[in-house]
Amino acid sequence: MSFRQQDLPAIDIDEWSLGTRSERVRPMARHLAERGFGTPTILYLFYIAKIVAYIVIGWLFAMTTAGVDGFFDVGSWWSEPIVLEKVVLWTMLFEVVGLGCGFGPLNNRIFPPMGSILYWLRPGTIRLPPWPERVPLTRGTARTPFDAALYGALIVMILVALFSDGTGPIPVLDTEIGVLPRWEILAVLGLLAVLGLRDKVIFLAARGEVYAPMLVAFLFVGADIVIAAKLVMLAIWMGAATSKLNHHFPFVVSTMMSNSPVLRPKSLKKKFFENFPDDLRPGRLSRIVAHFSTAVEMLVPLVLFFSHGGVVTAIAATIMVIFHLGILTAIPMGVPLEWNVFMIFSMLTLFVGHSSIGLTDLESPLPLVLFAVIVSIVVTGNLFPNKVSFLPGMRYYAGNWDTTFWCVTPAASAKIEAGIVAIASMPQKQLEKFYGKKEAQIPVFLGYAFRSMNTHGRALFTLADRAIPAGRTAEFTIVDGERICSTAVGWNFGDGHMHSEQLIAALQERCHFEPGELRIVLLDAQPIHKPTQQYRLVDAATGEFERGEVRVADMVTRQPWAHDVPVHIHSARSAESI
Repeated sequence: MSFRQQDLPAIDIDEWSLGTRSERVRPMARHLAERGFGTPTILYLFYIAKIVAYIVIGWLFAMTTAGVDGFFDVGSWWSEPIVLEKVVLWTMLFEVVGLGCGFGPLNNRIFPPMGSILYWLRPGTIRLPPWPERVPLTRGTARTPFDAALYGALIVMILVALFSDGTGPIPVLDTEIGVLPRWEILAVLGLLAVLGLRDKVIFLAARGEVYAPMLVAFLFVGADIVIAAKLVMLAIWMGAATSKLNHHFPFVVSTMMSNSPVLRPKSLKKKFFENFPDDLRPGRLSRIVAHFSTAVEMLVPLVLFFSHGGVVTAIAATIMVIFHLGILTAIPMGVPLEWNVFMIFSMLTLFVGHSSIGLTDLESPLPLVLFAVIVSIVVTGNLFPNKVSFLPGMRYYAGNWDTTFWCVTPAASAKIEAGIVAIASMPQKQLEKFYGKKEAQIPVFLGYAFRSMNTHGRALFTLADRAIPAGRTAEFTIVDGERICSTAVGWNFGDGHMHSEQLIAALQERCHFEPGELRIVLLDAQPIHKPTQQYRLVDAATGEFERGEVRVADMVTRQPWAHDVPVHIHSARSAESI
């Protein structure tokens, strides 16, 4: 890993280019296992600077509050409820303008490093309403001036709240400052709800599954504010832990550790695999880390919630700080960095700063109702992952997501470039501009290898071979749906719900693909109670032409370069009808 240059695999590119896709993925997978993406150190320093900026600006917003005095006198105000409330609002703002999750080159956003606000203030860009057939006034996929104005109003309203003062003493919370005026929180939540019904991407980008329930907690009174916020945190941790009870998560651990900028020794990185370089399935160390971290995320929050201060709370809080720092310092793909800082601060404020407040202090059942609503969404998301985004389903870094591959011809790529209102160009062109036409194949195949290091990648490549018309493989470039989503709607964060049939239809409406120009593989996540994952193959012009399932047991036993997962077909149309 050098300071300025990416550490790319040392290969004879001309000879390597002659190999099959599987043969070309193999050296890339070995490189990832031993060195990660080889990201230059300066890029990590850039992300660290962004975290520092997030903390400092949030600190300054806290200082705008009457009664919060002394920039360095943190001990006198760090546990004030209004400070946490402003941290929630600031983090939501940070995310919804595009500076948080999904930002920058580590999420393959090169030119420009963000979308979000660059798209959502611009009429004509694509929006994806969640229930257009059920919710009045949400049909269509074109962003209107009204949508742009709503988004701008959300940003303005959050800023208004960030500069506001508290409403007065709340004795049970030991505060003279109080919390923000209720109407401001209602306005933020109302705008976010309307925006989310018009465009689910904005709701997801705002990390509405985390920050909206936290803001709802501040609509309660007295001790219920803290109890509700604690229950939200508990639901996040335990929901995420539940989703990791699968065969996919060890693959996430081995891949994340190989790419960690902190875990430098190659000899240690290799131990996360079964037998480097020939067997790159997760090794015993990966399985131990996966099981241990899942147990920590499931059990330690319960200790925090039911202990009320003292040594036990201190130990549990320390463990959770280390847990989130472990994720943060690994700089995972998707870069949810500030979210981990938020979780650490919120945990300390709620469970340490207000450790004495518990269920016995409830003033109404409303916090329990909020908790039940969140839990029901998490349960539904695990049972029916094709119906619920992995974000509200809280399947964070579980390795079990809805994913897609887009098989794109040059004609389809040109139509996308010409047919949509976008800031970023197509992914292949971005890479070619940065690396050069021939050399761009190396980062492309590093991306293929990264997908293949996860279980779903084996199935996606197997299915891509079924999606591409026979004899035309050379015409198609396989593009991760994440990259298409980034270009088309301005934000991506591992959620295949944003680049499924709805986005395909929106692009077909604008680009008018011919049959056979654009083929898409859609692979649903694994339901927690089933051993299979459902798939669909779609032609953008003619629709779905095959569906079936793959077994997780067949995926976890294969190497990253083995794209021969058995496919169980449920229905298929003949080639003549496509």
